[in-house]
Amino acid sequence: MKILVTGAAGFIGSHTSERLQELGHEVIGIDNFSSYYDISLKKLNEKSLLAKDITVQSLDLRTANLAEVLPKDISYIMHFAAHPGISNTSTFEDYFSNNILATQRLLEFAEKLPKPPFFVNIATSSIYGLEATFPETVAPKPASWYGVTKLAAEQLVLAKSREGKLKGTSLRLFSVYGPRERPDKLYTRLIDCGLNSKKFPLFEGSEKHLRSFTYVQDIVDGIVSVIGKETICDGEIFNLGTETETTTAHGIAIMEDILQKKIDTEQKPPRAGDQSRTKANIDKARKLLNYNPQTTLKEGLEAQTAWFKDNLL
Repeated sequence: MKILVTGAAGFIGSHTSERLQELGHEVIGIDNFSSYYDISLKKLNEKSLLAKDITVQSLDLRTANLAEVLPKDISYIMHFAAHPGISNTSTFEDYFSNNILATQRLLEFAEKLPKPPFFVNIATSSIYGLEATFPETVAPKPASWYGVTKLAAEQLVLAKSREGKLKGTSLRLFSVYGPRERPDKLYTRLIDCGLNSKKFPLFEGSEKHLRSFTYVQDIVDGIVSVIGKETICDGEIFNLGTETETTTAHGIAIMEDILQKKIDTEQKPPRAGDQSRTKANIDKARKLLNYNPQTTLKEGLEAQTAWFKDNLL
């Protein structure tokens, strides 16, 4: 099948693109190479994809004429492209245009195709709010611009399904880590600080935060499991992540054990909208998608550390 992957040069999008190709699909990768973080890191991901004959076209969903530049015989859209995370330097307009407007334009393109593709929206546990421990049936209470706009994007996709204009699903991902993780995320920062003798910025109270830290390949397992299950997944939301909870403090301790050195910390004020607890309730995904993440946090962090040493030192 021909599968369009938006945000293909990003962290999870690049891993998913590789897996899709391994499964025998033709990947059409696009990315706007946003300056949200160092573009050279996305270029590094792109280089890895090119080595496997996966090309990534530079394209902005918000402004490009999608009908002119994208193929019309797409079977699936995997929509990763978004303005991510919680950032004091990002405006509401950044989140709105990248997460809502871009999704709407992509949906308009998809529904006008001769045979509309199945639309897989990549969402986030931030939709649930300050605590994300619930099944998909619980009403969301997002507490950040990121969570609010990702919820809106999710509902745009599900609205098209309810209208019968195209089939689609939304996958809420929980605390993904692993090789190629963004530089602003916890474990990339910890590895960088540990290996380069920098002080790690520890937000006040965050050492007690609980997270369902989920290895990226376990997340990709869940994403690709949707393929072939269009009838089951249409109009549905699925949580993807591990059920194991880990505090930030314990995560730091695991990293120190892997690096065999103490990581110095620097106290920072708490971040508004930062989640205090996430624990993926995956009963639905386990039942309908046969989803069962297996990678331990230490195993995943050892792989991430090895990648960092090979590519960023």
